[in-house]
Amino acid sequence: MGKKEIAVGGQAVIEGVMMRGPEYIATAVRRKDKTIEVKRELFISRTKTNSLLGLPIIRGFVSLIEMLVIGMKTLGFSAQRAEVDWKEEEKEKGKEVKEISKSRKQLEEVGSYIFAFGLLMLLIAYLPYKIADLLKLKENLYINIFAGSIRIIFFVLYVYLISLMKDVKRIFEYHGAEHKTVHAYEKDSNLQINDIQRYTTIHPRCGTSFMFFVLLISILIFSIVDSIVAAKIGRNPTVLVRLSYHFLLIPFISGISYEVLRFSGKNISHPIVKLMTAPGMALQKITTQPPDDEQIEVALVSMKYALDMDISDNQNIVILDKE
Repeated sequence: MGKKEIAVGGQAVIEGVMMRGPEYIATAVRRKDKTIEVKRELFISRTKTNSLLGLPIIRGFVSLIEMLVIGMKTLGFSAQRAEVDWKEEEKEKGKEVKEISKSRKQLEEVGSYIFAFGLLMLLIAYLPYKIADLLKLKENLYINIFAGSIRIIFFVLYVYLISLMKDVKRIFEYHGAEHKTVHAYEKDSNLQINDIQRYTTIHPRCGTSFMFFVLLISILIFSIVDSIVAAKIGRNPTVLVRLSYHFLLIPFISGISYEVLRFSGKNISHPIVKLMTAPGMALQKITTQPPDDEQIEVALVSMKYALDMDISDNQNIVILDKE
C-alpha cells in the first residue's frame, strides 16, 4: 500500500506518547489504574501560516524551536501525572508525602535546566575544541573533524549510559511504540495492535537521526567558516571566539539538517541516502526498545487523537482537555 501524504510524528514521554498531526497535538499517558489519559490541543505550525517562516532552511529552525517547546510542555504534563500516581502509591504504603510549593518546583526545574545546558556546552562545545587546541592541531578541517568526532563519541556514550536506567528504558520502549505506530499508519495498516507490532522500531525521520545530521553537517560548515575567519585575521581563532560564532550558525545548520532529514525520509531506498542515514538509524537501536501491547495501545490512542480519527471503540480513555 502507498504511504499516506499526511505526516505524523511525535516523541515518547513518561509512561506515554505525544503525537503531532496537521492540526492537533495529542499526549496520551498510561495511569496507574491502567486508564489512558489524553490531552489534546490545537496546533498549526508557524511554517504553515507565515510564508517567510515556511521557506526552506528557515522552516527547519522554526520547526526545531516549536518541537522543543512542545516537547518540554508534554514532558512536563506526563511528569505531573506520574507524580500524582507516585504520591498515591506512597500514601497507600502508609508513607507521608511532603508537598512542595509550586515556586520551589519551578526554581528546581530552572536550576536543573541551567545545569544540564552548562554540562552540555562543556562536553560537546568547549571540551572538544580545547583538546584539539592542546594537541596543537593547525588545519581547521582537521580541528573540526577531531572536535566533531569527539562530540559524536560523547553523544553516543551519553545515550548508551542513560539507556541503562530503568526509567529511561521505559521511555525508550514508548519511543519504539511511537515509531511502530507511525510505520503502521504510513503503510495503511488496519491499526490493530498485533499488526502494529510487526513493524520496526527504527524510523528515518526520528529526532535521533536529525541529531546525527546536525553533528555531521556542523563539521563541514564549521570548517569552511573557520577557514574564512582564519584567513581574515591571519591566525586560527581562539576556542572562545570560535564557539561564539559557531553558536550563531546553529539556526543555519539545524535548518539544513531538517531539509536533509525530509529528503532522506522521502528517498530512503536510495543507496546514498541509506549511507547518510545509517549512523542515526543504528543509534535508534539504543533509543528505541521493543514495546509491549499496552505501550502500543497508548501510542495508537495518541496518534488517533492527533489525527482526529475515530476512537469510540476504546472505553479506557479519560479526556483531560480537548479543543
